[in-house]
Amino acid sequence: MSPFSRFSQYFTEVARTGSLRKAAEVLHVSASAINRQILQAEQTLETPLFERLPTGLKLTSAGEILFDDIRRWRKEFSRTRERFDEIQGLRRGHVTISMIAALSEGMVAELIAEVGAEHPYLTFDIRIEDSRNISEQVSSAEVDFGLLLDPVEHTGLEVRAFAELPIGIAMPVGHELSQQESLSFSDIASYRQIIPSEPLMVNARAKMLYNRYQLLETPSIVCNDVRMMRELIRKGAGVGVLSLLDVLPDLQEKRLAFVPLQGRKAKPLTLALCVAPRRQLSRAAQIVIQKVIVLMERLSQ
Repeated sequence: MSPFSRFSQYFTEVARTGSLRKAAEVLHVSASAINRQILQAEQTLETPLFERLPTGLKLTSAGEILFDDIRRWRKEFSRTRERFDEIQGLRRGHVTISMIAALSEGMVAELIAEVGAEHPYLTFDIRIEDSRNISEQVSSAEVDFGLLLDPVEHTGLEVRAFAELPIGIAMPVGHELSQQESLSFSDIASYRQIIPSEPLMVNARAKMLYNRYQLLETPSIVCNDVRMMRELIRKGAGVGVLSLLDVLPDLQEKRLAFVPLQGRKAKPLTLALCVAPRRQLSRAAQIVIQKVIVLMERLSQ
């Protein structure tokens, strides 16, 4: 069932194709029937919706306003249908998530697989972006929620949950420093280092530490990709400054060791779950958000 009139279907197709004939072919009705509906609407609204040109039909300013509104109404009705379906048991729920690349392995994928098994009719749109793009997508309500690092104060963001993630030194399993509970940054001065560069979020933290302890002269490898850094560390190329989140999949599989850094300069990263303020979240999105919050609480422990 669609609440949209025959006219809205005819009008939208003519606006899309720019032709009565092409719209008629798509809709399987006569061009004269479509034209009749449009003329009647123009008479009722007392404004032309199309310019009649030799090359076809082009939307007037009024027509563009109506076209945009119809598309918006359809999108909103799609959300209404989702909420109706939720009342009947989450049959057609859809969740759109934007997250940082560091979450593309391990726990979030496991969680989504688990939710999918519990609610097989749910569908997902998962986007991997940097934190700035995630902020924009959340604030514009393009996604249901975002998982990003160090969110800045923003009127278009509401933080629902967050976890503080320590900065530390990633090293091969069995490294002589791996049994320490914590390290001072100066403890790694004699080891070859793999340094995170921009655009990695941990880069700013690493810069502060290297400047504070004046270790920039140490022989090193500079890298702008966390996966490559982890692989280099696993192969014994050096030790590296990373966050707990960056190495979590390797820690779970015992492929790397990680020791937190001590001191005020080793400020943790903040992983935040953000939504748009006053956004009406679907039941499906609420279920996934609640499970992610539990996951983040475990990370904070």
